[in-house]
Amino acid sequence: MTRCLCVLAVLGGFFVSPVLAGDWPEFRGPTGQGLVEKVNLPTQWSKTQNVAWVQKVPGTGWSSPVVVGGKVFLTSAVPVPGTSDLALVALALDAKDGKTIWQQDLFVEDTKTAPKPQSKNSHASPTPLVHDGKLYVHFGHMGTACLDLGGKVIWKNDKVNYKPVHGNGGSPILADGKLIFSCDGADKPFVVGLDAATGKEVWRTDRKADKSPKKFAFSTPLLIEVKGQKQVVSPGPDAVVAYDPADGKEIWRVRYVGYSVVPRPVYGHGLVFLSTSFDSASVLAVKPDGQGDVTDTHTVWQKKKDAPHTPSMLLVGDELYMVSDRGMASCVDAKTGTVHWAEKLNGNFSASPIYVDGKIYFQSEEGEGIVVKAGKKFEELGRSPLNEKTLASYAVADGALFLRSAEHLYRIQGQ
Repeated sequence: MTRCLCVLAVLGGFFVSPVLAGDWPEFRGPTGQGLVEKVNLPTQWSKTQNVAWVQKVPGTGWSSPVVVGGKVFLTSAVPVPGTSDLALVALALDAKDGKTIWQQDLFVEDTKTAPKPQSKNSHASPTPLVHDGKLYVHFGHMGTACLDLGGKVIWKNDKVNYKPVHGNGGSPILADGKLIFSCDGADKPFVVGLDAATGKEVWRTDRKADKSPKKFAFSTPLLIEVKGQKQVVSPGPDAVVAYDPADGKEIWRVRYVGYSVVPRPVYGHGLVFLSTSFDSASVLAVKPDGQGDVTDTHTVWQKKKDAPHTPSMLLVGDELYMVSDRGMASCVDAKTGTVHWAEKLNGNFSASPIYVDGKIYFQSEEGEGIVVKAGKKFEELGRSPLNEKTLASYAVADGALFLRSAEHLYRIQGQ
């Protein structure tokens, strides 16, 4: 069980703070925002230095690892022998030594007819989620499944169909007993809520992305609470929209010009922070306490320069950290958007950074980890090239950093 810090920061009426590293149950960890405290992670590593173990992962996939109860859970697309098909699988590894505990086939994808993912995507990109002894795995238009932590299938649902563009990416979240995810494909994008116990569809809400010429997006929603009301904040084509998790009804929306939205929002100081599109991204700070279309009344500030297209942002105290896809990292005042520093890290970036005990951990696509000190002045603390392609985001659990590359999973920790 993840233990919260004794002192919690109340941010805009919703409790969000770094947590002590116990489990890492979903994309971006226990808070969904990449924050963790009181873990003594190294600031440098290599294929031999500060690596407890490295394990080859079968198949291909860019889902990030989650770690619960001493097990690491991943998804992957594994070739089916004698065919051109791919088995979409969930697997569990022992967090202590990296050995595979179980592997469960869930769906089969015919690569002859299936839409091909973009070069930075995969057939297994959404990150798993663990809650209350159950593992939820999602393969976009191919299907969603729930398993127990021993690998036994509880339910599968392959009836939520849509036409993907460039593959799948957004991960599911849990809210009030519902597994919620976006289905932003080639046309008629929507958001759906499944009964987490049975996998049956409970509600479906159309995106209403009428003005966007392209309808696809890949963002993971964020559950927040505003004035006692839970909201599922989900960026998509044309707009970021907040939905009521109970019935999928729209609460508020902020319009923008954009599609192929990837970063997960972050929340604090009574503001939702998000990035808007792929072609021409802008960072927006939005007050989530309105009703209906609040574009003109609730957008507090906007920043276009060095906005990320793919990596999610980090909110730590009063500072908002981000890195653009081309490697420009910046730290801005969360309340005003004023830039404290902007520095080129070198390389390209898709993985979302994390905050660990006063430090920001970035990971480049080329396989280099870059650690900087959190604060209003830029200070680099270490670089760690692995020379392996890395698009998945970190997990932190059991006093260690877990990193998935194109072929391997690493457990990184101090000696």
